[in-house]
Amino acid sequence: MEELIQRGAEAEIYRSTWKGRPVVIKRRTEKSYRLPDIDRILRRQRTRQEALLLSAARRGGTATPIIYDVDLSAAAITMEYVAGRRVKDCIDALDEPEQQRICQKIGEGVAGLHRQDIVHGDITTSNLIMSRGRMYFIDFGLGEKSSAMEDRGVDLHLLMEAFAAAHRHPDLFSWVMEAYEAAVPWGREVRRKVADIAERGRYVVRE
Repeated sequence: MEELIQRGAEAEIYRSTWKGRPVVIKRRTEKSYRLPDIDRILRRQRTRQEALLLSAARRGGTATPIIYDVDLSAAAITMEYVAGRRVKDCIDALDEPEQQRICQKIGEGVAGLHRQDIVHGDITTSNLIMSRGRMYFIDFGLGEKSSAMEDRGVDLHLLMEAFAAAHRHPDLFSWVMEAYEAAVPWGREVRRKVADIAERGRYVVRE
């Protein structure tokens, strides 16, 4: 029995069970505006890429859902259901020391991904889950392998924008960056890149 819990632009997310375990199934949906053969190839490729990134991130020490099954013909990934709290839903209600602790875990987690040359592509507080004392990263649908400082900066800039748009405390992203900088040797370079990307965005808006 599958229960639809989220419908996005690229995929539908279902709650279900697999061999007695609670799971989430992410199934990429067909796109009628694409030629059927091209659509099938793209959905297979993106499903495979996401599964590989999830597995690589987990092997590198970043908490991600365990993958139980990949069905390329159905463009579907069956993975562990992570019971916990989305950062989006809880961080504003926490006291400042707890907010800082969570942001430190986020920064360390992003650093762990980047050490594996994994760019998440959509780091928002909706894609971060606190569970069992760990920070889980979910939804690698826009992820890729890259060691480029620009891509790492874009990754963190997306998170900076997510904090600014949806959350109240002004220091959340600063705490993330402090933890990130402490975890990787290129942290300062990425901080500068984030500032540069933000300035480019402001320039485009002014123009």
